[in-house]
Amino acid sequence: MDVVERLAQIEAVVSPVLRGHGLSLVDLQWRREGRRWVLRFYVDKIGGVGIADCQRFSQEVGDLLDASSLIPESYDLEMSSPGLTRELRTEREWHWALGKWIRCWLADALDGRREVVGRLLEVGDSVVRLEVENGAVTELQRRGVTKARLELDFPRRK
Repeated sequence: MDVVERLAQIEAVVSPVLRGHGLSLVDLQWRREGRRWVLRFYVDKIGGVGIADCQRFSQEVGDLLDASSLIPESYDLEMSSPGLTRELRTEREWHWALGKWIRCWLADALDGRREVVGRLLEVGDSVVRLEVENGAVTELQRRGVTKARLELDFPRRK
């Protein structure tokens, strides 16, 4: 079974637990780190995720995964919030970030700038739309965005 298949099966098994805790899955990783395998969940919820949320989810999911026999290898199970300035890499992360402030780095300058900061309004296959600080809407070509990360959501300078 390849990694993508395994992650899809794991997600299917844990989805009811996620919903039961009011959590959304931002990212799921299965990778070898040193001698051990690590299964890492990045979860979020309205108002943010705390340590207690991660502990409850971890315990329940650990028991569920053990009972499912989906993972024959020994592994470490980790739960985390996505982080304040998380890089957006996957399609799921881009869609999760809708409505949040992000910073995009561009391959080609736009109005003399290679960085654009704004609230993510829309993400499509070819276009990303941001509401920038002055309230204007900027449209970026998706292929021209070389990197994007969450931006701290503090009041903007005038």
